[in-house]
Amino acid sequence: MKIIVFSDSHGDTTELRAALKKHRHTDVVAFCGDGCSDIQKIRMEFPDKQYYSVCGNCDWYCSEPNIQNFELAGKKFFITHGHLFGVKQGYDRIIDLGRQNGFDIILFGHTHKQLTSVEGGILIVNPGSIGYSGRYTILEINEQTGKIKATEYPHDDYGPVIL
Repeated sequence: MKIIVFSDSHGDTTELRAALKKHRHTDVVAFCGDGCSDIQKIRMEFPDKQYYSVCGNCDWYCSEPNIQNFELAGKKFFITHGHLFGVKQGYDRIIDLGRQNGFDIILFGHTHKQLTSVEGGILIVNPGSIGYSGRYTILEINEQTGKIKATEYPHDDYGPVIL
């Protein structure tokens, strides 16, 4: 299963559209907020995908929730924008929440800084800002083995993270 993770489009659907065209074979789109109306437009253009989306601090008239929990390919996901958990000051609160609730993967945005890290067995992903820097992350989950490969785009110098 392939999941494309976006955040912080801030009114720019050009990069969202380009990434989805480039990665046509993704199954799921996870959007971490700040561009609620952007992801609504993208849903109409790419209706064959499954979508998970949350409201960000700049999404004033958004009907999406602030957080979502869901399960895909045997993995428990938590998605939020991040502002409610103070991610600009650090990740301790959001990681503690993940540990307390048994999440395998935490997705968030807000900082506009791309991050892929493993903390206490939890994959932490901030795809960066798709609107300001064209950054996003692809997660590939092998449904037989449960292994996860996370690849940042544009590619970083370190290669993918594999759990």
